[in-house]
Amino acid sequence: MSATLPVEHTDVSDAGTRARVLQIVASAGPVSAAELAAQLDLAPAGIRRHLGVLEDSDQIAVHGGSSGPKGRGRPARRYIVTARGQAALSHRYSELATQALRFLADTAGPDAVRGFAEMRISELEQRHGAAVRAAGDDVAARVRVLADGLAADGYAASARPVPGGTAMQLCQGHCPVQDVAHEFPQLCEAEARAFSRMLGVHVQRLATLAGGGHVCTTHIPVSNPTTPHVPVEGHPA
Repeated sequence: MSATLPVEHTDVSDAGTRARVLQIVASAGPVSAAELAAQLDLAPAGIRRHLGVLEDSDQIAVHGGSSGPKGRGRPARRYIVTARGQAALSHRYSELATQALRFLADTAGPDAVRGFAEMRISELEQRHGAAVRAAGDDVAARVRVLADGLAADGYAASARPVPGGTAMQLCQGHCPVQDVAHEFPQLCEAEARAFSRMLGVHVQRLATLAGGGHVCTTHIPVSNPTTPHVPVEGHPA
């Protein structure tokens, strides 16, 4: 006769299964309970229990909002991830990314982390660099174009003139790597260097979300610009 699993073990196992269910709904949704059960090799009753917990915690919802009973001839409910579910997934991905960067730092050294940060930010620079350059030599115009591009990427970015007209502040109200950058500021530093290269001036980070600020704030002079590709470390002031 098999021994009964401890409650703690059961709770951990259930949490792991629900995390996998949430990931599949995010990647394959709208998805039905039957499809989830088949993919995870779970009994229908088991998958319904996990779906119920996720639905009660507002991490998933029925696609189209149809939550009534499933009758004869009625299509099966298909589930999608909610904003709260996406937030839960982002937190788990942040934990994984942090663990991966710790491993990289321990095995290959801090230069490898910096190299990864530069590689990661190069995609953003390639995506927005042409539009920023097309704005011409007016640094303020370049900042506005960059802010618009970052806003479209989901960074909640805006460009704000500093009193006196000699500088602007590029503000970002959202950072997808905020939790990871708290331990690995190389990610923020690489982003600041990319801003400097695109804008053609030396920029200064005044605050970051990862460092506890309510927004990431980058100070950018818009008069007497220096030569493009000025290096910048991007440390918060």
